[in-house]
Formats: sequence, structure tokens, C-alpha cells
Amino acid sequence: MTYPKIPLAQTVIQLCKAKKIKHIVISPGSRNAPLTIGFTNDTFFNCYSIVDERCAAFFALGIAQQLQEPTAVVCTSGSALLNYYPAVSEAFYSNIPLVVLSADRPKHLIDIGDGQTINQKHVFQNHILYSANLKLDLKDEKNIPENEELPILKNLEDKFERLLGLQKDIQTFNEEELNEALNTAIFKKGPVHINIPLDEPLYETVNKLSVTPKIVDVTIKPNEIEDYVLKVCLEDWNEASKKMILVGVNYPNSIDKKWLNELASDDSVMVFTETTSNLHHSSFFPSIDQLIAPLSESEQKELQPDILLTFGGLIVSKKIKQLLRKFKPKQHWHIDSKTAYDTFFCLNNHIETTPNAFFEEFLPKITHYVKSDYKAIWNAIKNKRLKKHQDYLATSPFSDFTVFDKILKTIPNQYVVQVGNSSAIRYTQLFSINKTLEVYCNRGTSGIDGCTSTAIGCAVASKKPTVLISGDLSFLYDSNALWNNYIPANFRIIVVNNSGGGIFRILPGHKNTENFDTFFETNHNYTAKNLCKMYGFAYKSVSDETSLKLALKSFYIDDNQPKLLEIFTPKQINDDVLLNYFEFIK
Repeated sequence: MTYPKIPLAQTVIQLCKAKKIKHIVISPGSRNAPLTIGFTNDTFFNCYSIVDERCAAFFALGIAQQLQEPTAVVCTSGSALLNYYPAVSEAFYSNIPLVVLSADRPKHLIDIGDGQTINQKHVFQNHILYSANLKLDLKDEKNIPENEELPILKNLEDKFERLLGLQKDIQTFNEEELNEALNTAIFKKGPVHINIPLDEPLYETVNKLSVTPKIVDVTIKPNEIEDYVLKVCLEDWNEASKKMILVGVNYPNSIDKKWLNELASDDSVMVFTETTSNLHHSSFFPSIDQLIAPLSESEQKELQPDILLTFGGLIVSKKIKQLLRKFKPKQHWHIDSKTAYDTFFCLNNHIETTPNAFFEEFLPKITHYVKSDYKAIWNAIKNKRLKKHQDYLATSPFSDFTVFDKILKTIPNQYVVQVGNSSAIRYTQLFSINKTLEVYCNRGTSGIDGCTSTAIGCAVASKKPTVLISGDLSFLYDSNALWNNYIPANFRIIVVNNSGGGIFRILPGHKNTENFDTFFETNHNYTAKNLCKMYGFAYKSVSDETSLKLALKSFYIDDNQPKLLEIFTPKQINDDVLLNYFEFIK
């Protein structure tokens, strides 16, 4: 087998292999050549070449999201690394194990005026679980050509490291840092950054490894709920007649069905789910905005829970956040082994375990069910809203609103659905979802950057076919995502094109002015047609309901190439249709 000659590169590659990090996304470069040589010459790794570093990082994030295990991205030195930041921040807030491997120049070549020599240490410090800054291997002076001089050492630290330090000490340090970083990504489920200084020559190879790094296993300690905490929770729960459970981003099939059935059987419990919650039960309350948007202030007050129990990732619905911030629950408990955000400004109990572990300890110990009409009242309102929802759809003109209804009704069973941010996920929230579908969205930072790249990474890693539902700005913003040789033939993209940032027409502001059109809505006349031609996607466009129905019938049929359906909607009426919807369902 071919290995890079540099011991540090060998160490990184061997420890990634030992930690079973199989998927390596590499962006071409020179300084990272030793890493590229090592990863691509070992059949254990699945290597991908993605030129655009921002796309590469989101592509890796999509893989890690699906596999729920670390995926690595490898880049050269300099500004390449900075392009990873949007995906790093998304991984940080979405608890996705992304391993950033950045090649770097030796310390004596930083800040001397050379190109691509930025300071890379701790560059992600506000959005990273661990930063490992490795040390440069001592150079083998026997192999230095006669005309090459040792670098001028600028300070005492350099002199100590290069002249007095031993390679063994450096190797031990690097192994410890690598083990710590990789174990953090595995155990704590989030991004880590490993900065790797590499000296020239970069392309030399050997046929035998020169180092055998020590492997430190991950130590996982179960998060146990303290008896006192459980006792207090049970006492408060048994007395409360209005209990609300609100579930954010949640992996499919991660909560045992018996606990869902247990919660559904309690008349004092309302379970609010979002599209990204991937939880389904006839007694739960999906489409949150549909239920609460039309409520009067007195009705909102009636909905105020005694106890709010939350788990999962970040919440999409602004309306439920506004309601619970205004009418705060007496108690807010959040279940998560890692983080608890005070989203409603009343968090008083962070239960540091998994939802399944909590429910297993908690639900069997409930002594009695409180008599309550909390769920029954709102269940009746839910049924009325659903009837009004269908009535409105029957009379609505062709628009973003009706388009999302048609799209979501026609996605085949067992698909993975990736939804773009901004208006796409908010429209999706208003409709019921086929329970066989798995729904994902980058809600960690909720940015439009990287939605397409993430979906393609997901499609590569998932055993199920994947469809991305995206707005036009999100799609165009991340169009380099299609510069990718790994897109499965069964991958599908639906672009809802309303010629700009349609969500800004829904928000308060002065519409239909030159300033608004240019700087807020960002009007444009671009389409996806030429991008599809360039990147080998089958392309179809529609702009009316009849054509849409016809196009969707054949859209998911396997034609041995990825497909994109672009749906043009009338931007002049989209906002009115949506705003009138909330008035109508009152």
C-alpha cells in the first residue's frame, strides 16, 4: 500500500481509520496532498472530490446526518478552511459529527506575507466542540538538500520545539490531541477541527508505515436521572392538568412507540409536533401554525400549559415561540443529554439524558391521570381547522400554497425529504405528511446556504431515494452543489420559483417598491434550466396546476438520471393567498 511519507499525515489517517471514519470529502489542494494521498490509497475509505469547500462541507454534513456518525472534510491551507464555517455552525447547532481536517503551513511560514497563510488555529472557536492544533514533525535533516537551509527560528518557542523537543514528544502530543478530537465528535455528536501543519516536500510516498499511533477508545458514561429530580418531576406532573410536549428536529424512529402511545392516552397532555419531528400519532397536533395562528389573545391564554416538556432540535414555528414567550408555562423542562436552550425564557429543568431514557424511567411511575379536558378542547379545534383547511384549498388559485399541497401529496412512500429553509419549510409545516417519509432540514442555523449540498450528501449516504424541496433563492445560492460526480440517478429536486425571496412579501414592510424589490425580495429572472443542462439533470418546468399534476405523475419514475422540476408561481398573489388562509381558517 502507498502511504504519505510524513509521519503526522500517517497518524491522522490511521486514527481516522481506527475510529471507523469511512467517508472522507476532499477538496483539491497542494498543502493537503499528504492527507489526500493517504486517504485515497486506502480502500477502507470512501473518498469524494468536491471542489467548492462550502459545498464539500455541507455534502459531508448530509452524509453524517444520515449515518449519525463522523464524516471528515479535508482542505488545503488558507481561505479554503473559512468556506467550511457555514457547515461547521450548522453541525454545531444540529449536533452533527463533522470532522474538519485542515492542512496548514509550518508556524514559521505564517504571517510572513506569503499567499494562503492565514492564522488557522481556533478559527471556529465559537462554534466547535474541540480544536486540536497539531505540532509539526521534526524535519529529517539527513534528507535536506545541500542548497536548502533550515528555516530561521523567530522565537524561543520555535527553538524549543524544533531544536530541543524530541519527535517522540511531538508524536505523543499529536496522538493525544487526535484521539481527544475524534472521540469528542463521536461521543458528543458535533463538529471538531483538527489543524495539521505539513512541511514540504508534500508528495513523497513510502510503502511502509513509520508510526503506529496509540488508539484511545471512547468512554461513554450513561446519563442517569437523579432520584430527587425524578421524584420532583413526577409530583409536579401528577398535579398538572395542562401539559404540553413540543418536539423539534428529531430523527425518525428514535422514540419508542410505546412511549408515544402512553403520552397519547393522557387527556391532560397535548403533543405538538413539527414536520422535522418525524413523529406521527392520530392524537398528536402537527401543523402547529394551522392551529394557533388564528387564536385570539384569550384563546392563547387558554392554551398556556402548566408544564412544557420539550425535546429534539430547534423549533421552526415562530407562532408557538411567540405564544409561549407571551404566556409562559409555569415550568419548562428540556430533555437532552447535551444542551438546553431557554427558548421561551422560562427554562427551569434541564434533564440531561435521552428522551427514551427519560420516558422509560418516568412514564411507568406516573401514579394517576389527572382529569382534564385540555386535549379534548383543542382536538375539537384541530378538527375544525382541518375542515377549513380543505375548504380553502378547494377554492385557492394556483400559488405557493397550493403547490406545496400537491407536492407533499405525491411524494412516494419511503422517500427521504430534504426541505430548504425560509419559506419552503414554513409552507411544508402547514400540511400533513405521509408518515412513511423521513423529513430533514438544516434548522441548526436555518440558513439557505448549503441546503442542496446537504441533500446530495444525504442521497449518497441514504439507502432510500431522496427529494429536495427548495425555493429558488436557496437553490441558486447553492448551485455549485450540482458540481458533483456522486449524485444518485434517483435523486430529485423540486424548485418552487417565485422569482425572489417570497417570504419577505409575507413579513411586514413596504412592498412593491423599487427598494423592496431590489434589496429585500431580490427579484430575478433566472431559472434552473441551463444549470440542469450543464450538470446532466433531466429538466421540466410548469406554471399551472394542470401541468403540475401531469409532471408529478412521471417525476419519480426511474429514468437513470437525476431530475429537477421547476414550478413557477405568481409572486404577486402568493403572499395574499397565505395571509388570507389564516384569516379563513378562523
